[in-house]
Amino acid sequence: MKKEWKRLIQTVLGVMAGNAVLAFAVAAFVVPHGIIMGGATGIGLILSRFLPFPLSVVILAVNAFLFVLGALVLGKKFALTTILSTFIYPAFLSVAQSVPGITELTENMMLATIYGGVLLGAGIGLVIKVGASTGGTDILALVLNKWFHIPVAILLYVVDFIVLGSQIFFSTPEQVMYGIMALVLTTVILNRVMLLGKSQIQLFIISEKYEEIKERVLKEMDAGVTMVHIETGFGARQQKGVLCIIPNRKLYSARELVHSIDAKAFITITQINEVSGRGFTLEKVPYTDKEDSYDPDSVKGSQRV
Repeated sequence: MKKEWKRLIQTVLGVMAGNAVLAFAVAAFVVPHGIIMGGATGIGLILSRFLPFPLSVVILAVNAFLFVLGALVLGKKFALTTILSTFIYPAFLSVAQSVPGITELTENMMLATIYGGVLLGAGIGLVIKVGASTGGTDILALVLNKWFHIPVAILLYVVDFIVLGSQIFFSTPEQVMYGIMALVLTTVILNRVMLLGKSQIQLFIISEKYEEIKERVLKEMDAGVTMVHIETGFGARQQKGVLCIIPNRKLYSARELVHSIDAKAFITITQINEVSGRGFTLEKVPYTDKEDSYDPDSVKGSQRV
């Protein structure tokens, strides 16, 4: 129950933070410079040219319509994951647009595009990272997927293309080009935010002295070790490889330790974007020299630490 409440709080905070960043980006950079956008905001930008209502009210109406459609077609579980963004984003946008001077942060179109694209990607990434949805045209794509069984990714591109294309009639060629640039930046930053976590380094060590390397890494580096059964390609000898995950700051020490044991050891180094599980997001199992005090089943699927 405690973990469920913690996860719920993290989800709500992530959704609120993400939508706050989204609202700021749209109010400060997108709207003042006429940068074209996809999604429900793009639809709102189009409709607001014909309707005598604030942009936040138009987006609220669009989101509410899509939310009801999604709830009816996709069910209650989907509705619960999108209800926050559906109504919080328009509210935050209304507040952001009322901040004095927010539309005057920069007169440079390039700066507005860069900051807008980066912040939009960060905002959407924060929402998706906690397992929620930004709603909007994502709902339409999911509904069409259920009706016509077309891949969601293709439908998302089609919907966004239609929304972006519709804004061409109200925008200059320069605004369109900046809009495409903002979209690319948004996608890049979104992917980066999705991968944010406890960045670590992964070492895979192949050496005939694997037992000594394992013991010293466990004792001296305070790092987890997983032994991998391997077969050498040239000699077809059976031996073990040493796999371990360490913080970036320990890379030099680990490499020196391995080379002090076997100067010819083969080492591959990989940057890991996120690590979870025993020893990282879960409590460590204390290392001991007594083999009989180590129960492999108690840490099954994790590294020995």
